[in-house]
Amino acid sequence: MELPVLGSPVVRERADAARNRLRVLAAAERLFGERGVSGVTMDDVAAAAGVGKGTLYRRFTDKGGLAVALLDERERELQQLMLAGPPPLGPGADPVPRLVAFVQAYLQFLERHLDLVLLSETAAPGARLRTGAHAFWRQHCRYLLDRAGAPDADLRADVLLAALSAEQVRHWREDEERDAEGLAGSLAAVVSALARSRPTGRAGA
Repeated sequence: MELPVLGSPVVRERADAARNRLRVLAAAERLFGERGVSGVTMDDVAAAAGVGKGTLYRRFTDKGGLAVALLDERERELQQLMLAGPPPLGPGADPVPRLVAFVQAYLQFLERHLDLVLLSETAAPGARLRTGAHAFWRQHCRYLLDRAGAPDADLRADVLLAALSAEQVRHWREDEERDAEGLAGSLAAVVSALARSRPTGRAGA
């Protein structure tokens, strides 16, 4: 059994709406790159895209919605590698090596897009848990943990993804100044612990 590609149903757009969406996303990507995510307002994006504020807010609601839309294509590329790429990230490897490969690939993804992912995850309370991408990562981790024989795979998948939240990873990388390779190695050990079918150590210890 392999995971289905998760995503929203295809919605047909009017041609003018599609053009406005592409203009908004292009403007947001350019401004975020020039000023940083925190240095750009929704009004800045509307002005740079040449669209009305009402048009922008109806389509994206806030900067978090812009971040989700900008990340969508990049996330789909990673998802496709997980579904059909070479092992160990793709099918063909045992569950634990695949989980470790996912952690490594996702950390690299965060290295490239940390500010955008952080915005998408913290724009509103619980935003991280409501994105389609999070649902995909969770299903993937839960499936592999279950294949590895881990009990309560749902909860363990949530624990692993909490460790991979952009806020947590930024804290480790920037505040604690952990290097990327060392962090990936430590989280690989966490994967191995989460995948165990029973706790190690002496009974009653």
